[in-house]
Amino acid sequence: MSASVRNGNDRPGNLPVEPNAFVGRKTELARIDQLLGRKRLVTLTGPGGVGKSRLAVRAAAAARGRFPGGAWLVELSALTDPALVAVAIAQALGLTDEPARPALAAVAGHLGDKPVLLVLDTCEHLLPACARLATALLARAPRLRVLATSRQPLAADGEHVLTVGPLPVAAPTAGGDAVGGDAVALFAARAAAAAPSFALTTANRPQVTAVCERLDGIPLALELAAARLRDLPLDRLLAGLDARFELLTAAGPARPARHQALRTAVGWSHELCTPLERLLWARLSVFAGGWDLEAAEFVCHGGPLSAEHVLEHLAGLTEKSIVTQEPDGTGPCFRMLDTLREFGARWLAELGEADDVRRRHRDYYRWLVRRAEAEWLGPGQRAWADHMSTEHANLRLALDTCLRDPEPTLALELAGTLWFFWFAAGHAEEGRAYLERALGRGSGTSAERTLATWAHRLITLTPDDLDAAEEVAAGYARLAAARGLPPAARILPLNGASLAARGESARSAVLHGVPGPGPAGGGGATFFKLTSHAVQAYLLAGQGAPARAVRAAERLSAECDKHGELWMRAWGDYYLGLARLGLGDTESAADCARAALAAKWRIHDRLGTAAAVDLLVCVEAARGRPERAARLLGAAAGLWRRVGLARFGDAEATVVQREQRRRLRGELGDARLGRLLAEGLALDTRQTVEFALAEAPEGRS
Repeated sequence: MSASVRNGNDRPGNLPVEPNAFVGRKTELARIDQLLGRKRLVTLTGPGGVGKSRLAVRAAAAARGRFPGGAWLVELSALTDPALVAVAIAQALGLTDEPARPALAAVAGHLGDKPVLLVLDTCEHLLPACARLATALLARAPRLRVLATSRQPLAADGEHVLTVGPLPVAAPTAGGDAVGGDAVALFAARAAAAAPSFALTTANRPQVTAVCERLDGIPLALELAAARLRDLPLDRLLAGLDARFELLTAAGPARPARHQALRTAVGWSHELCTPLERLLWARLSVFAGGWDLEAAEFVCHGGPLSAEHVLEHLAGLTEKSIVTQEPDGTGPCFRMLDTLREFGARWLAELGEADDVRRRHRDYYRWLVRRAEAEWLGPGQRAWADHMSTEHANLRLALDTCLRDPEPTLALELAGTLWFFWFAAGHAEEGRAYLERALGRGSGTSAERTLATWAHRLITLTPDDLDAAEEVAAGYARLAAARGLPPAARILPLNGASLAARGESARSAVLHGVPGPGPAGGGGATFFKLTSHAVQAYLLAGQGAPARAVRAAERLSAECDKHGELWMRAWGDYYLGLARLGLGDTESAADCARAALAAKWRIHDRLGTAAAVDLLVCVEAARGRPERAARLLGAAAGLWRRVGLARFGDAEATVVQREQRRRLRGELGDARLGRLLAEGLALDTRQTVEFALAEAPEGRS
């Protein structure tokens, strides 16, 4: 699903809503705004916890009025593979990977000459890759600006570095006196949120100022300390922090004072945790992004920490502001700030548990992916699409762990089992990269290698490489044999699709007969049965046999309904709409096209979303609404550009499309059509879907 949204300034982008009031940094915000007007690459540097990410998002929100192409946040903290930086940028922009060319080319093509602001957040662990990507994009997109955050500069050409320091504890007045600065204001605001009875007064201001001074004005340290006022009075907070300051800084290696202050605050929060909360904190550090309760119980249990008590101690960490909780639509989702995760990781290493806990993390996601694949073509498909999207960072981490294991089958199995995520959810290039790394670790004929080989061929199948269709079919036959399916269930009918794309639909209809019953159950068998019906409907619609295509599409829909399946069911609606249009039933065709679009949008299938809008172009033209059809045609062009794939075969491969497009051009004329196309092209993905799903009033186009 596209990340594009509209904000208060009516500009596209994906900047998050700020979780609480932003305090201070007026000078830095003004300086960043000035720099973005003159410099194309600005990097905010400073120690962990100083507030670089929050400042960058705030500055981007303030500047987005100058960027009609949007202000887009690319979060890199959970990314471990430098090769995926371009993919992360593409995903943040709402682009589906394009197998035929690298993500960098797709991003550069999408940006073009639009004024766009990219915020590359947390670059320090990927410095060379971020520098290369920023340089390349700035060279190809003349109106692009990049705002990066990193603990050190990117060292890229044209980079302007702005160091972000701690918040000032005291602010001088015109008369030379000092009053509470931004650090005091931040502490007071967060303390009032944690303990509503707290208020900054003349009486407690000296103690608040002392806390801020001991923590050197580091925002993360201040927020952690303020959270302790839920269960500690201010004087005990100050005394506790003061007593631990020397202990925690003297025990570690020499480091800058700012890092000492941060370590003091985090270390003190650590000491205030119970022993089992500390153990859980350390084990939770293996997660990337976030996690749910089930994952935490599986990965973090063991020894004195039982799975039954993980929730109890997770609640304790949440109460202490070590862990944050947010809904993800399917249940509670927990997260931890990068600095806190790094602190926990150091403790995990000291405990000697790092390898064991990472293996449990890997094994949990292997189990989760196997379950998702088995249930993908079923009633839980929408939930799985959302869940896999939420777990994307952890899936990457599990794949990286598998790739480091001396046993090659682990990576082959996980990358291959994720075929549905790579193929249906718009992550083809990333999937291809992981599959190629897994396949490159040796040879053999294991079932895992067969699965990975088939998945790789499936996600690299494009209209420009039609010969690969036969390879995919052959790979599927080997996969079906490895999974023990009977011979009748080992035929994947992509040969017919390949011939149809070459314009040989008559021959393909002969070669591709009605699919056999096929075995029930199992992802492979179900995929075979549904794909057989889908390809037949596609072929019949393409050769101008709408009545037969209706029957094939209805068989597909009925088969999907048996499984409670949505993704392929939406293709059934698409083919049925195409066939109904061929029969002249435009109202039914419109209903089918909108049903297909709504379903594809819900499960993040960008390619299917674009195809459904394409069909609505033809439908609206046939309904006598040429202006609406023309706007949709422009919007569809924008969708296909963001998807990064050409339409499967010729854009006018069917009789229906050829007739409707010719009719549209004839009714509107070149000038009027051009204006309407431009209006549609200006819509982002969400706007396009909303416009396409909205039924135009009768008599209006």
